[in-house]
Amino acid sequence: MVVCGDDGLAHRLAAELRGVYGEQVTLVVPPNERTARPPVVGRARSASATLFDRVVSATVGRGGNGPGAGSGSGSGSRAGSGPTATAANTGGTGGTAGGGNGGDAERVLEAAEITESVLAQAGVERAAALALVFDDDETNIRAALTARRLNPRLRLVLRLYNRRLGQHIEELLDQAAALAAGNGAGGTDASTTVLSDADTAAPALAATAVAGTSKVVQTEGLLLRAVERPAAGTGLCTLALLSPPGADPEGGADLEPRLLPDDDEVRQGAGRAAVVLEQVSSAGGGESAAPGRGGVPPLASLFSRRLRWSLAGMVACVVALAVALWVVTGIHPLRAFYLTLLDLFAIDDPALGAPLGRQILQLLSGLVGLLLLPVLLAAVLEALGTFRTASALRKPPRGLGGHVVLLGLGKIGTRVLTRLRELNIPVVCVESDPEARGLATARRLRVPVVLGDVTQEGVLESAKIHRAYALLAVTSADTTNLEAVLYARNVRPDLRVVLRLYDDDFATAVYRTLRAAYPHALTRSRSVTHLAAPAFAGAMLGRQVLGAIAVERRVLLFAAVDVSGHPQLEGRTVRDAFRAGSWRVLALEGRADTAPDHVLEKGDRVVVAATRRGLAELR
Repeated sequence: MVVCGDDGLAHRLAAELRGVYGEQVTLVVPPNERTARPPVVGRARSASATLFDRVVSATVGRGGNGPGAGSGSGSGSRAGSGPTATAANTGGTGGTAGGGNGGDAERVLEAAEITESVLAQAGVERAAALALVFDDDETNIRAALTARRLNPRLRLVLRLYNRRLGQHIEELLDQAAALAAGNGAGGTDASTTVLSDADTAAPALAATAVAGTSKVVQTEGLLLRAVERPAAGTGLCTLALLSPPGADPEGGADLEPRLLPDDDEVRQGAGRAAVVLEQVSSAGGGESAAPGRGGVPPLASLFSRRLRWSLAGMVACVVALAVALWVVTGIHPLRAFYLTLLDLFAIDDPALGAPLGRQILQLLSGLVGLLLLPVLLAAVLEALGTFRTASALRKPPRGLGGHVVLLGLGKIGTRVLTRLRELNIPVVCVESDPEARGLATARRLRVPVVLGDVTQEGVLESAKIHRAYALLAVTSADTTNLEAVLYARNVRPDLRVVLRLYDDDFATAVYRTLRAAYPHALTRSRSVTHLAAPAFAGAMLGRQVLGAIAVERRVLLFAAVDVSGHPQLEGRTVRDAFRAGSWRVLALEGRADTAPDHVLEKGDRVVVAATRRGLAELR
């Protein structure tokens, strides 16, 4: 396996492939990537260096897995820091990526650019899969085209934010692989998978903000919903048993969450909360579209509530005057309304010589007509202003409450915002950059936005944080997210908070501290690389990973697997295909009513929930 990237996702993905699946990995990073990144609060070294050292420690801890596993890891983790492209071999033989006898070797190659020579040096011509996870889409596409030419049999995994472009690139590279295979290049698994860390992590972040520990994973034909319920007597498909009440999720194996337990474990886990599958249904009927997405605003939004009450009062006055004129003069009701409107609009028809009651009513009608002019002018101005600002950013309404405050409208924030609006959750966004990419999405969805630095006093108050349901901090700066959460907790100690942190160790430390300081409030810390890396690793192994949900500090994967050729699946019933702690068949893809006695046959494609090791075993 070859992994190329310039941020923490590349290191996390390499650790995932090495530590979970036991793959031989060549990691290609820019020069000094492990030492150039400045430290953040709560750690003395960079996230990538800490993660890389963790992988080296895992290599040393698994003695006997390869020659040199003990002696080469210490120096190899810090080798190759020169300005030119160099290679560092961790516990291996060097020279060839994944070759020789170094079965557990991780090879590190440093290169400023991903050129054809760098890919050749990384061993792409002999590799089974290549992951391109640079933060820049163009860099990934250019390297993918080069790699496909070097090795038509290569399985490609690309990180692209632009989903429409990703679909076209995926089709193009698959077509190139098919043509090469037809010319004798061989290989039938030269697939191309385009993923986005934002798309992978956004559902988990949105679900955590909305429902705490609830998980939502949406596939092409199914909507998978998982919620936290008591373990005993659920009668539903149990995905995980959570840690016992009051226990530290990091406190030991006995206190860790249990993924995909069997019925006996569920019965023994009485008193513990469980993540259970609440619903497997067609995606079309599960959610309604978010309101107000059209270009023309609804009629009620043209005028303010105060103006609508003013117009209603004027109409009531006209009706009352017309009825009074009918009663006083005894004329026909329609003629009474007609005369009242004439008086209202100051059309010259003085009631000279008329009875006193008629004269008084005419004066009152004229007075109401004077009051009507400013009301009509305000209505016209408000309507014009509504249409003029329909494409502008909205401000939070005065009486807004029970909403989610979303900090940051970058790549992750934009995807989270879209997901929240799909769930019809009211949102107020806070963004400091007036040119942020997510502002166009917020404008299209008519979501209120507060432009300002969240660390400045008064910005969160403008977002109505004191009446909010939850705070979701997903900016790119860890310190900004942490500062915003701490300030919000001072305003609302019981506020539910979810913050995105770059480093997983830092996220764990923040989670523990906030949970201890605010025991009665829900706190969740999430690392995007922690949520996204399993999906990328699964795609490199040839599995279509549909999503991932976080169960405390562990991850449960949802994947679509072809039954053909799997002795663990083919010819078995859905009930018998279950393996506790590894995988569980949830449904046939595109069907919501899969019976437990249904026999899985060749040609079926099933949606499974699996642990990382379970997905590796399904290979």
